[in-house]
Amino acid sequence: MNRIVSLIVLAFALSFAACTQTPAGKGGKVSPDEFEQLVAKTPGAQIIDVRTPGEFESGHVAGAVNIDINGSNFESGIQGLDKTKPVFVYCKSGGRSSSAVSAMRSSGFDVIYEMPGMMAWLNAGKPVVTGEAAPVKEGGMSMEDYQKAVTNDKMVLVDFNAVWCKPCKVLSPILDKIGSDKKEKLIILKVDADENEALVQQKGIDGIPYLELYKDGKMIWMHKGMISETDLLKETGL
Repeated sequence: MNRIVSLIVLAFALSFAACTQTPAGKGGKVSPDEFEQLVAKTPGAQIIDVRTPGEFESGHVAGAVNIDINGSNFESGIQGLDKTKPVFVYCKSGGRSSSAVSAMRSSGFDVIYEMPGMMAWLNAGKPVVTGEAAPVKEGGMSMEDYQKAVTNDKMVLVDFNAVWCKPCKVLSPILDKIGSDKKEKLIILKVDADENEALVQQKGIDGIPYLELYKDGKMIWMHKGMISETDLLKETGL
């Protein structure tokens, strides 16, 4: 009788464990040790630090690339990654990386490993790289990067702007509000014209603010100059 009870308990435990594990090949949450081992076994591992540039510079995992989850270029940044290969994500303590993982899965990434964060990494005695600023791609975003960024299951509203542009500053909170109100179907992609001069020239943009709306990777609307929230929604049908 005791043997039968033990077998039943063991079977239940194994069944529960199977239900709580991440499906094979899908990645999941891993410890700092597992994160380190998986990275070592993955040639050209895509390690993504989703903290701020300042946090990144203060100490990050070797080989990591900084794509700030709260930055204006997060969407374009992740679109530049290879979705067919594993991605390794972390932040400071897990909150921002969870949001990043959700966004990446929605964008088509399949295998994503999430580490608890730099706090857990440091507590485990793991090495960090310090004093190294986040890498910036020379010349800014390429046209290929841009096309990847605007091709999404959701509609993508692109805002070409610059820090010195007063109309851009007025338009920015309007776009942020629209992005928040329409987040189920819309992504706001902000592109700094000064940091992406080559792209701006290739697209023939001669003034900012400049807006483009994409659906399934195809531009369906564009506008140069200031525009009110009411007119933007009316013209785009958002």
